[in-house]
Amino acid sequence: MIILRDISLRRGAKLLLEQANATLQPGQRLALIGANGSGKSSLFALLLGELQADHGDIEGMNNLRLAHMAQEVSTSVLPASEYVLGGDHELAQLRGKLATLENAGDFAGAARLHGRMEEIDGYSAERRIERLLKGLGFAADAGARPVSDFSGGWRIRLNLARALMTPSDVMLLDEPTNHLDLDATLWLQEWLRSYPGTLLMISHDRDFIDATCERVMHIERCQLNTYKGNYSDFEQQRAERLANQQALYEKQHRRVAQIEDFVRRFRYKESKAKQAQSRLKELERMQQVAPAHLDSPFDFAFLTPGRSSDPLLTLDAAVLGYNQSQPVLSGVELALRPGDRIGLLGRNGAGKTTLLKGLIGALPLLAGERRAGEHCQVGYFDQQQLEVLDLDASALLHVQRLSPDAREQEILDFLGGFNFRGEATSQPIRPFSGGEKARLALALVVWQRPNLLVLDEPTNHLDLDMRHAMEVALQGFEGALVLVSHDRHMLRNSVESLLLVHDGCVEEYSDDLGAYEAWVLNRYRDADAGNGSVTDNSRKEKRQQAAASRERLRPVKKAIASIERELDLQQQHLTTLQAQLADADLYQASRKEELAGLLKQEGELKRLGDSLEERWLEQQQQLEELTNG
Repeated sequence: MIILRDISLRRGAKLLLEQANATLQPGQRLALIGANGSGKSSLFALLLGELQADHGDIEGMNNLRLAHMAQEVSTSVLPASEYVLGGDHELAQLRGKLATLENAGDFAGAARLHGRMEEIDGYSAERRIERLLKGLGFAADAGARPVSDFSGGWRIRLNLARALMTPSDVMLLDEPTNHLDLDATLWLQEWLRSYPGTLLMISHDRDFIDATCERVMHIERCQLNTYKGNYSDFEQQRAERLANQQALYEKQHRRVAQIEDFVRRFRYKESKAKQAQSRLKELERMQQVAPAHLDSPFDFAFLTPGRSSDPLLTLDAAVLGYNQSQPVLSGVELALRPGDRIGLLGRNGAGKTTLLKGLIGALPLLAGERRAGEHCQVGYFDQQQLEVLDLDASALLHVQRLSPDAREQEILDFLGGFNFRGEATSQPIRPFSGGEKARLALALVVWQRPNLLVLDEPTNHLDLDMRHAMEVALQGFEGALVLVSHDRHMLRNSVESLLLVHDGCVEEYSDDLGAYEAWVLNRYRDADAGNGSVTDNSRKEKRQQAAASRERLRPVKKAIASIERELDLQQQHLTTLQAQLADADLYQASRKEELAGLLKQEGELKRLGDSLEERWLEQQQQLEELTNG
C-alpha cells in the first residue's frame, strides 16, 4: 500500500499540491488526470524520488520495484532489442556475466547463473521482446536496428517497450498512447489489463482509461480527489456535482442546446444504421455529462466556411507512394463532398498518412488523377505543424500574419477560446509546452475557415478538456472531415463513415468502430495464443467476406442514399414555401386563394417528409439486419 500523507509541493512560485492525501492499494489501476500544469508529472517525479515534497510524506515505497516510461529521447547506438532488454536490469546483467564466464571457460560458474536465468524466465526474453516490438507497431527487422536510426516518436515507443519489459510492482506511465496508432493502442490496452501490479497512468484518452483503469485520481485545486470507476464514471459523478453550481447553469444549457441541435441535424443524414445508433447514444451521454466540462477554459467553434464545391476533392485511380516501383496504395477512388465525415482505420504502415498527404497535394500521385474543386479550402493538421511554428513570434502575431487586416480584439477573442489569454497571447511561444503549441497549431487551422479538414492524430498532447472542446467543435463543423486518430472517443463523436486502409488499397469499412476493435484484439489474442500472425489465407478470406458483404448491402445503401436526396429536396422546398407563408401581405383577403394553395402544398410536403422518413427508417432497419447477419 502506498500512502501520500499531507503532501505539499511547489514548482517555482506555483503551488501544485497543498496537504494532499491519497492511498494506492496493491494491484489497483488508476488514471491520474488534471489540467495541463496541475502537477501530474511532478507527482510522478515525487514517486520516483526525483523530487522532494515541501511538506508531507510518502509511505510504502520501500522495496517496491518501479517501472517508468521515460519521456526523453535516447540516441543510443544499441540495437533496439538490446535497448528494450535493458529494462530488465537483472536479466541484462546476467546475460553479460554469462557471456564473460563462458568465454573464459568457467562453465561451473556459468551453470549457477543458468539456474537464476531459469528462475526469472530469462530464456523467453527474445520472444517477449519480439512480442512487445510487434505489438507496438515495429517492423519485423526493427530489433536489429540501432536506436539512433528511429525518429523521436518511435524512440518514445521503444521507451514504452523498455518499461513494459521491466519486472515491477508499480508501473508509472505518462501519456503512453501519444505516439501510438489505434491498433497499437488496442494492443497496449490488452497488455495492461493483464498486468498484475499497481498501475498509475497519466492519460487523456478516455476510452483507453475506461478499458484499463478502475479508479480516477483527479488533481483539482491542489488536492488529490479519488473517484471509484473509470473515466466515464468520473465524468458522470463530476457532472452531477457541478450541475448544481448555479453560476454554471447558463453555460450548461447553452452546451446542451448545441448538442441537441446536432442530434436533430444528424438523425436522418447517416447512412450506417449501427453507427447512427451508437453515435446518437454517445451524444445523449455527452448531453448528460456536459456539466463535467463547464469549468473548462476551452470554448471554440469552427467558423462557417465560405463558398464550397461539390465534390470538394476527388482521387481517381490514384496510385500513391514514394517509389514508382513500390507504391503504398493503388487504385484509390475517393470523392469528398461537403458534409462528409470520414475516419481512416488501418495498422501502422498501411498508408493512412500517405493517403492524407496525397489528398492535400503534399505528395504527388504516382499515377491517376487528383481534382480539387474551385472553392476547395483545405485545413491540414499533423504533428509536423508544431515544428513550423515561429518560436520567437507570439500567438497573436501568428494569426496576424494570416490575416493582416483583422482587428486585434477579434483575434484576442478567438485565441481566448483556446485558452490563450493575457501575456500568453503577446509573448514569444518558445517556452510553450507541447500541448500549448498543439493548441496554437489547431487554432491557426480553425482561423483559416477551411471547408475540408484533414486531421492526422490531432489529439496528441491535448488534455481531456481540450479534446472535449474539439469534439464539440467538430460536431458543429459544416464542411467535410477526414480524420486519423487513435482516440476512439474522438472518432465515434466526429465521423460518420469509416475507410479501411490495408494491403495497398482503400475500402469502405461496412461495420462500426466496435467491430474493428474486436477484430484487432482477436488478432492479437490469436497471435499470443501461438497461432502466429494473421496468415495470407485469413486476409484473403476476410477480403472475400468483405466483398460479399458490400455486394449484399449495396442495393439497400443505394435506396437509402436516394431517400436522403429526396429528403433534402423536400426540406429545401418546404423551407422556401414557409418563407413565402411568412409574408404578411399574403394574408390579405384578396390573396385568399393563393394562401389556400400554399397551405395545401405545405401540408403535402410535410406528409411527403413523414413518408420519406418512415421509408428511411425501414431501410436502415434492413441494413442493420443484413450487417448483423
